[in-house]
Amino acid sequence: MADHYEVLGVDRTATTDEIKKAYRRLARELHPDVNPGADASERFKLVTHAYDVLSDPQQREQYDLGPQAGFGGGGGNFGGFGDIFETFFGGGQQTRGPRSRRERGQDALVRVEVELDEIIFGTKRDIEVDTAILCETCNGSCCAAGTQPVTCDICRGSGQIQRTVRSLLGNVMTSSPCGTCRGYGTVIPNPCPTCQGQGRVRARRNIPVDIPAGVDTGLRLQLPSQGEVGPAGGSSGDLYLEIKVKHHDVFSRNGDDLLATLEVQMTDAILGTKTTLKTLDGEVSFDIKPGTQSAEVITVKDRGVTRLRGGGRGDLKIGIQVATPTKLSGKEQDLIKQFASSRKPLAPTLTHFQQGLFQKLRDRFLNI
Repeated sequence: MADHYEVLGVDRTATTDEIKKAYRRLARELHPDVNPGADASERFKLVTHAYDVLSDPQQREQYDLGPQAGFGGGGGNFGGFGDIFETFFGGGQQTRGPRSRRERGQDALVRVEVELDEIIFGTKRDIEVDTAILCETCNGSCCAAGTQPVTCDICRGSGQIQRTVRSLLGNVMTSSPCGTCRGYGTVIPNPCPTCQGQGRVRARRNIPVDIPAGVDTGLRLQLPSQGEVGPAGGSSGDLYLEIKVKHHDVFSRNGDDLLATLEVQMTDAILGTKTTLKTLDGEVSFDIKPGTQSAEVITVKDRGVTRLRGGGRGDLKIGIQVATPTKLSGKEQDLIKQFASSRKPLAPTLTHFQQGLFQKLRDRFLNI
């Protein structure tokens, strides 16, 4: 790595104004608009970087000291208060190195809505995700083609800046991440133009997903390594799918059972009948026994939701609602009167108050 003072052509004792004048002179000579040559372009980058370091008092001080600077006093080489105690009590000094640019990507959460009939046997979906993917231009290196990271000339590749601090124990050296390279130990003078030196770009991609049977609202499915790619081509995070089952106008769900209400004519409830209904996975036939009452529940085995764990299916439970006709012809009224007069009258009796049919059905469903 070229010495910054030599690059600018100044002495190490040069003042800030002398450094600024040297930079302006070289910049006018080497600027790409004036000198388009490749050698001039590289020298212009070196001159600019040297000026950025030497024009900042703090960076210049650290550059002049170098990574092996002493304390200016007696004592050992300490790396912060944790290392002080280790040194005094036999632990020894811990050496810190630069951190890696490659990091694991973040996890992602996507909410997926599914229909009630889709969860009976499971379904397949293509999920569109806006996420970070590997930059195909630099393949995660973060550098433009034909270039590579260079060692940071402030921390000399250590990723740490050391400062002398006066304390009760004497002069000690503390370490903090280098502000120039952000603790990586290297800088990227020529970042990839596609990802701007990140090693990854934002993109939309489709992910085929198998949604198993029996899932319910709030359940999260984990897809390992399907989240976003990490910086500098680091490993991918996980993708989580949060399930929401859409409302259905006819059927509702109670665990692995499906619930529905069937309105039955008064005559069918009295005499009994056989009926066929269309369910979420085909037709089902069952008998309505004579004398069926409102709020009774008919159970059709194994026509509910497939169990998420264990196999098999729940049941279809159908609550009966007997419909009382409100408009009768004269002939129908006469027939009902004849029917009523043929039966022994029953005295009205009080029972526990019910909140309508749906309250009755709920109680029946829960007690089955």
